[in-house]
Amino acid sequence: MKYLLTLFLAVSSIAVSGFIATPAKAQETLDRVAVIVDEGVILQSQIEQMMQQVKSGGNFDADNAPSDQVLETQVTERLILQELQLQMAERMGVEIGESQLEQAIDGIAKERDKSVEELRAEVTASGISWPTFREQIRNELIISQVERAAVQRRVSITPQEVGNLVELIENNSQTQTEYRLSQILIASPSDASQEEQATAKRRADAVMKLLNEGEDFSDLAIRSSSGSNALDGGDLGWMTENTMPTLFADVVKGKDVGAIVGPLRSGVGFHILKVADKRGEQKVEVQEVKARHILIKPSVILSDKRAQEMLNEFRQQVESGEKTFDELAREHSADPGSASRGGDLGWSRPDRYAPEFKQTVETIEQGVISEPFRTQFGWHIVEVTDRRTLDATQESKQDRAYQMLFARKYREELDNWQQEIRDRAYVRKVVN
Repeated sequence: MKYLLTLFLAVSSIAVSGFIATPAKAQETLDRVAVIVDEGVILQSQIEQMMQQVKSGGNFDADNAPSDQVLETQVTERLILQELQLQMAERMGVEIGESQLEQAIDGIAKERDKSVEELRAEVTASGISWPTFREQIRNELIISQVERAAVQRRVSITPQEVGNLVELIENNSQTQTEYRLSQILIASPSDASQEEQATAKRRADAVMKLLNEGEDFSDLAIRSSSGSNALDGGDLGWMTENTMPTLFADVVKGKDVGAIVGPLRSGVGFHILKVADKRGEQKVEVQEVKARHILIKPSVILSDKRAQEMLNEFRQQVESGEKTFDELAREHSADPGSASRGGDLGWSRPDRYAPEFKQTVETIEQGVISEPFRTQFGWHIVEVTDRRTLDATQESKQDRAYQMLFARKYREELDNWQQEIRDRAYVRKVVN
């Protein structure tokens, strides 16, 4: 098969690259095949066009640029790899529709702070036709899908790797995170008698009890602390984990503002600490909603309009007291997971829902039943019964660590995979 293809392309190349006589007996050189790549070809015009694009690019430095011969070699290798991936995409059935292409081009225009028409004018002015530019973008999208499909399954990340990287990130950020600590010291020297130490411990426990009951830390420090900073409300100032006593660092690390810890025994007595403030650490908070809904799915026998009307009737029944939301969800909701719980979806972040559902639960007032709205699953009414804010700092660190590991391993595996398909390919340059 490859022999026949080679023979056909060779003949085609001769025909295409030959000279065509015109009435004026002028001779004009047309395009020619430059490289045969498996079942496809790369034309000389493709190589020249990409070389021109590279030279006209903003990152091209003419003074330090490689020779045209070296640049042509680099461009040719890139086009060979591109052709192999496009052939692979064809075998996989990967296609990019017009709407997806238009969305990508719109995104490119926005990144450049331009309209699509302005982008088109810029592309045309650079010497590239708009249809050619569109096909280049389409090919890039296709290749991106092929790469993800081939490479993602080669990337493996263990929880241990994520945990190790999170720990490394936290250790490296210790010098950046500062804590403003306040202290109440109940003096008890190490050489004090057991009875004296026990008495000091009871006093420290009593102070902790008062703090847990809501007593002001500064007031208690002034009244009870033996520390030199007692009259300042126990303020120790700003410290990092590396500059504060190890005894403090071990218990303060990761604590939120307002946290109180202790009593901690040292050679001078019992310490009670408060994290008065923090800086240098990025805290990530997420909003969660507790919601319940009723889903009606249109069908052959239930029209879109009738599904919407049913939900409006349910709203009226709940508001009039004729039925409860719980009863209606159990009787009518098409969501089997929540219907048995009276429509209750439990706690969840809004961004885990469909876009229309997300927008509704984010904007609707708590305790109010929404107007009927449609998602890909059907028609809904929803009520938000509660909201809360959660600290997702640790989860954010784990996500960041995972993404860092994935990006590094993906790049490594992508390079390996590209080299593998290049090594397996049949590639022959056609000599003029």
